[in-house]
Amino acid sequence: MTHVLSDVSTMTTRGLRLVARDTDAMITAVVLPVIILLMFVLVFGGALDTGTEYIDYVTPGVILLAAGFGAANTAMAVERDMSGGMVDRLRSMPVNAWTVLSGHVVASLVKNLATTAIVFGVSILLGFRPQATALEWLAAVGMILLFVGWITWLATLVGVLVRSPDAAGGFSFFVMFLPYVSSAFVPVDTLPAWLRGFAEHQPVTPVIETVRGLLTGDVAGTPGLADPGGTAALAITWCVGLGLVFAVAAGLAFRARR
Repeated sequence: MTHVLSDVSTMTTRGLRLVARDTDAMITAVVLPVIILLMFVLVFGGALDTGTEYIDYVTPGVILLAAGFGAANTAMAVERDMSGGMVDRLRSMPVNAWTVLSGHVVASLVKNLATTAIVFGVSILLGFRPQATALEWLAAVGMILLFVGWITWLATLVGVLVRSPDAAGGFSFFVMFLPYVSSAFVPVDTLPAWLRGFAEHQPVTPVIETVRGLLTGDVAGTPGLADPGGTAALAITWCVGLGLVFAVAAGLAFRARR
């Protein structure tokens, strides 16, 4: 067990170094969500009625958009390892080759905490005033990490399956699409009826509602935070369930491709 943890730690350190060297991806992962935040708050915010200050409403959605986009870049990193011979080299060493996948996932979690903090900082400069207690802050960060976790394992699966960086990069467009068709930027009940059903029942919406309720301190206003059958429980179920499914699928696909 100690040996496995040591391998994961080594691969995580390697993953973070790769992230630090990929300056373009890091800049994009930070700048793009900030631009989206500025656009919605400064350009569209005055025309959108959400029943509260728009900056308070939209910030959680942009945070998850940033986290999802950052996690999606993992697909390209994994694909490079698979096609570049990194995994083949590990087979000749006393290292569990699958730990390269876990290293990418943990590195993604660390990277997304940093980008999330930057988006938080910009939103506060724009007027976002979170009312969360220390416990609610911890819960919100935990919810974001669960969201990043399942997105990253899905990206890892994609990186194992595809055969080119372009195919892996295309996954980021899929991830960026999900928050737009949710309650991230406008209330779900303002969407067309044919689209509302998908927005209400896709995994991003309960995650956003939970994070929003925690950060604004409006726990009572977010159904389910005190109800095991409500929004928070649904969000956790989605994230944990999808994370387990994609982690197992990525492991099986990795073994089959090797």
